[in-house]
Amino acid sequence: MTQERVKKRPPAHLLDMDGVLVRGGEAVDKSADYIQILIEEDVPFIVFSNNSRFTPEVMATRLQAVGFPVTQNDVYTSAQTTAHFISQQKPGASCFVIGEDGLKSALESEGLVFNDTGPDYVVVGESVNYNFPDMARGSQLIAAGATFLGSNPDKTIPVEQGVYPACGAACALIEKATGVKPYFLGKPNPFMMRSALDRLGVKAEETIMVGDRLDTDIRAGMELGLKTALVLTGASTRAELVRYPYEPDIIVDRLFDLCGIFDIGYLSKGLDSKAVNLQPIV
Repeated sequence: MTQERVKKRPPAHLLDMDGVLVRGGEAVDKSADYIQILIEEDVPFIVFSNNSRFTPEVMATRLQAVGFPVTQNDVYTSAQTTAHFISQQKPGASCFVIGEDGLKSALESEGLVFNDTGPDYVVVGESVNYNFPDMARGSQLIAAGATFLGSNPDKTIPVEQGVYPACGAACALIEKATGVKPYFLGKPNPFMMRSALDRLGVKAEETIMVGDRLDTDIRAGMELGLKTALVLTGASTRAELVRYPYEPDIIVDRLFDLCGIFDIGYLSKGLDSKAVNLQPIV
């Protein structure tokens, strides 16, 4: 009796956006093809971003514009996580926000309100237009007793020109002024990871975290019990592995190279698995 090979189902994917799918406004080579393959193979995925600047609708539209077949339901951001956390801790809370529309919209969608005189929380998110008056006001409010939250701890975000200072850098300025440490909700906080798994309806052991940062993406996946894959198209490099007490399960040059790891996409994309540059870590 002939036995047919049974193909193992690929894991659900938590996919970081910046540095994995895109760098600045440009798609990483063949990353859109990989998303199409996940859809064709019926693999659950969510685009998982620490960037709080944009709403899921805007992020999906921007991804669509550079070839990604995604909808707003495929996107989950640190802004949504932050808003969800606050609404669980203190429904209807008031917030002073240092950030852009993505963060403000997420907070409003959870029934939270804005207050610049005596808020419950000072919430810092991503921005390319941080201004000193907002930083100073946030510092004053924190010193007066407001709880200090950051949407994510990332110090920089990759852009076409190199990097921009990100939420973690802005929070560091306020922390230095007040002596108060922020509580970060984005990666590597397990709260964001669990929320994303709940949205997909999958378990940690059935999922892989794919990211470009050893300090957030890989750490977050490792601490929650997910498999992890580091792609080398963003922030972290192979040389930086020696700085950390943990390693990713897989290292690939780009997202598309995971086709060779999970044995997907060969027929639809004509991929020769022997030509792919892969480095799984055992």
